[in-house]
Amino acid sequence: MTETILSNATIVLPEEVVTGSLVMRNGRVAAIDEGSTTHPGAVDCEGDLIMPGLIELHTDNLERHIQPRPGVDWPHAAAIVAHDAEFCSVGVTTVFDALRVGSVFSNDRAHYGEYARQLADELLELRAGNTLRISHFLHLRAEVCSETLIEELDKFGPDDRVGIVSLMDHTPGERQFRDVTKLRDYMCGKHGLTEAEFESHVANQIAIKEQFGSRHEAAAVAAAKRYGATLASHDDSTAEQVARSATHGVHFAEFPTTAEAARACHDRSIAVMMGAPNLIRGGSHSGNVAAHVLAEDDLLDIVSSDYVPSALLASALFLGDLWGDVARGVRTVTAAPAKAVGLDDRGQIATGLRADVIRVRRIGKTGAVRGVWVKGERLG
Repeated sequence: MTETILSNATIVLPEEVVTGSLVMRNGRVAAIDEGSTTHPGAVDCEGDLIMPGLIELHTDNLERHIQPRPGVDWPHAAAIVAHDAEFCSVGVTTVFDALRVGSVFSNDRAHYGEYARQLADELLELRAGNTLRISHFLHLRAEVCSETLIEELDKFGPDDRVGIVSLMDHTPGERQFRDVTKLRDYMCGKHGLTEAEFESHVANQIAIKEQFGSRHEAAAVAAAKRYGATLASHDDSTAEQVARSATHGVHFAEFPTTAEAARACHDRSIAVMMGAPNLIRGGSHSGNVAAHVLAEDDLLDIVSSDYVPSALLASALFLGDLWGDVARGVRTVTAAPAKAVGLDDRGQIATGLRADVIRVRRIGKTGAVRGVWVKGERLG
């Protein structure tokens, strides 16, 4: 029998924060003792926060490790291990690794190729070999504005641990880039496109969407059902788009771009997820609705670290301060994402659940991770 006891702790429970001790035994939460009960051999947490391990539903951090610079393909096993360790170090104990499916080959300067199946195989192999520290699931970002989505989706099946399929549409002039000038800044800045190349890219993407869009959207919805995965929408901008998402059976909406879309999601019982960088920075880098505005209007349910892993913990504490409710802030990065994808064995500190737990010390408005336990085993 393995047992760890964390005492003198400020324990974040689903609906409240209590002072006491947490007993973890054989990978599960065995007991929560409120008050100053003394436990021989316990870890003295010195009043630090003890909260559930964070759950990340959407991150392109793995892609950043695979391609640390444009044109650089870093050895994948090393990149996956580094990505895993980075998330563990910032308190994330479950991650859904976002991989794009759907490629474009017809545009010379702005093309992008297939990679998801190979990278998924390498990640799943490392997971099966107990090499990785935290729990990894797959999140397939199904790009409907592409040329090869159906072929790439068909390379995955129910055995691949695909937890999420998100409906992505990056057609210029729609959703995230309704303002094409923002897309111009992004494409010309990241890919070095000339004005003529950018205009060609826009025309090419619009033509691809007209040719493939409807068929690809239907294929992605069907694939999610085939995998047994949760379906998510991405960058909904209007109530009409949300209504379409609802007919597909979408469970949560990633980064709605307007307050109108976020409110429409709540009207249809679709959870709203926003990016932690948006929340911490005070606004969207794409000019879309600010996450803190949705939080203030009670339209924010889940937070994703998006492109800054450490921002997930910071955002939970930020929201706890904003709402005057630490437990509620923590739920946006623990219980709420777990519920959205049907993980009922984690996401909160409760007797019998997985002992995925982190220790956090507040530092002003943010916090530092001082300990990470996955299934009761200390990893950091």
